[in-house]
Amino acid sequence: MSYSAFAPPLAPLHMIDLIRKKRDGGTLNAREIGFLVAGAANESIPHDQLAAWLMAAWIRGLSLDEARTLTLAMRDSGDKFSPARLGKTAVDKHSTGGVGDKTSFLIAPLAAACGVAVPMISGRALGHTGGTLDKLEAIPGYRTALSLQEFEAVLMKCGASIISQTKSLVPADRVLYALRDRTGTVESPGLICASILSKKLAAGLDALVLDVKTGSGAFLRKREDSEYLAALMVATAEAAGTRTVALLTDMGQPLGRAAGNWIELIESVQLLRGQRPSESEDLRELSLILAGWMIHLGGQAATPEAGYARAEKALADGSALRAFFAMVEAQGGDVSVFDNPNFHKPGATKVVAAWESGFISSMDTTALGWAVQRTGAGREKAGEPVDPHAGIDFHARRGARIEKGQSIATLYATSPALLAEPEEILHQAIVFSPAPPQVVPLVSRIFTRETAEAHLRDVVR
Repeated sequence: MSYSAFAPPLAPLHMIDLIRKKRDGGTLNAREIGFLVAGAANESIPHDQLAAWLMAAWIRGLSLDEARTLTLAMRDSGDKFSPARLGKTAVDKHSTGGVGDKTSFLIAPLAAACGVAVPMISGRALGHTGGTLDKLEAIPGYRTALSLQEFEAVLMKCGASIISQTKSLVPADRVLYALRDRTGTVESPGLICASILSKKLAAGLDALVLDVKTGSGAFLRKREDSEYLAALMVATAEAAGTRTVALLTDMGQPLGRAAGNWIELIESVQLLRGQRPSESEDLRELSLILAGWMIHLGGQAATPEAGYARAEKALADGSALRAFFAMVEAQGGDVSVFDNPNFHKPGATKVVAAWESGFISSMDTTALGWAVQRTGAGREKAGEPVDPHAGIDFHARRGARIEKGQSIATLYATSPALLAEPEEILHQAIVFSPAPPQVVPLVSRIFTRETAEAHLRDVVR
């Protein structure tokens, strides 16, 4: 008889012990993390204890092993989707969150039009950032809550589908995601990594492109924190068998012109229709770069640059627009509203004029995100409805020369009472100066598996 037959049984685990251990700077092992994730998934652990552990993890941080173990445990906490029957390489994109970040509505149809399958499982508004699902639900009839069978059917027909988590897909993240938003524990590299990758890896992806934000509107404002998160996610996903690249991109100002729900969709469709308003040029460029990487990793282009060229052609010939409308219709959405100028009916509107002359030298983009949320476009707590017509249209970009009295933004709010606070936030968040600011690159760094692993080794040392 082996020695293991006489080994004492493992002591039962208690959530309070895991809270204390992390609070005191300890490292949870795989068994402890598995217990926590299972308890979150089946809701056997009370939310107040999960919230306490999240705060301890936010303060103390997660080790590399903890982050990776948490990611995989969350991935395995429910059902998983297999794209095998699609007959195409499955590639997705995920952003770490930003203000006006609507690239999903462009890159999903761009990649699909170029022969890549895009199974995209997205989230709702989190903190100061908008949610892809909230935006799509501004389209009358659009269904984000599809079963995995319906998800596969839309992908078979359209090449792309954007849905919410099902109740059985990564249930642990659904609980922890909502708690992070309500407990001020969003800005943690390990927790962000686990939340994002658990959903993406559960979708059975062959490859993944990550858009990791840095700057005043990113969850992680310090560049070194954004670089660590990018490297951590690339290395974690690669270790799980998914080819992954991460681009470090600027969030020092809202991306594109619009920040809200319906108005972001309108801006995206304008670009898909071949229009090129100057305020949307950064959105167009970043979408083509991200789609180029997806098309390359999906085996439809030899290089990311060749993928960019293919994406730009799909934009020019209208095939990406057709792919987007096909996806919307397949998920129950009414595409006729995109040609109805009377559909956008905000409860209150106000044009904000510049209070001084000069160059827009900087923007506190996180504050601007909260201004958008306060118009009614976001939510204070999980489950609250959002106003599809609320938000902010920005008429001037960082570096623009502005004259006092010139229009710099239009506020759309649920009611007139909600206009004052966003306007005050804009006054505090936008800074003018006599000289133009330095130009910030849209993409400042790219992490592949090799560079990510080298970066993590350097950081740990």
